[in-house]
Amino acid sequence: MPAFVVAMLLATWLWFAQADLDTVSENALADGQVSKALWQHIQLTVISTFFVLVIAIPLGILLTRPAFRRATPVVMALANTGQATPAIGLLALLVIWLGIGRRAALIGIIAYAVLPVLSNTVAGLKANDPTLLEAARGIGMSPLGVLTRVELPLAVPLILAGVRTALVLNVGTATLATFGGGGGLGVLITAGITNQRMPVLVLGSVLTVALALLVDWLASLAEVLLRPRGLEVER
Repeated sequence: MPAFVVAMLLATWLWFAQADLDTVSENALADGQVSKALWQHIQLTVISTFFVLVIAIPLGILLTRPAFRRATPVVMALANTGQATPAIGLLALLVIWLGIGRRAALIGIIAYAVLPVLSNTVAGLKANDPTLLEAARGIGMSPLGVLTRVELPLAVPLILAGVRTALVLNVGTATLATFGGGGGLGVLITAGITNQRMPVLVLGSVLTVALALLVDWLASLAEVLLRPRGLEVER
């Protein structure tokens, strides 16, 4: 995957080097605006993913506890609503409510990406073998010990798969942050479309695709590295 991303970026650079840029295109790409847009996009992705994890994983754990299981359908319905709502429409509503800026964009991205992490956390914890949990309780583990030393390690593969999905979603959804004044690579894409300048549009699109592919590859590595040792043998 890294080799493919490098090849794609190199091909884009070679095409871009021989492209005939007019004044409008040069202005759209001058003064470090490309690196600024890329950095803003990375920030949007990292910050939104952090808050998705902080919200979705603890909430998923809570919904699998006996005292809160009845609330699971309601919470999952709300999370489904957040993702079912068109991202651009949700962002527009948030801008009306919160005003133009990064805050509205971040809330929209977070709402859109909570579902995969939340649903995978719930599914991973529910899929644990009840006999293993009973055995852990039988040797005197506390409820917290059972959760941290048995339930969560067994659920890690599914949780990480949800995080991987959320990361890729966040990279794509962050392109819409420009419509709320949040910056990101969407600035280049919309500038290319609005001004009908293909080099600007292609550059913004290729950088977004490359970032999504690279994030997905890094997340796949994390799935392998963070998987508890011996898990495959135990299963």
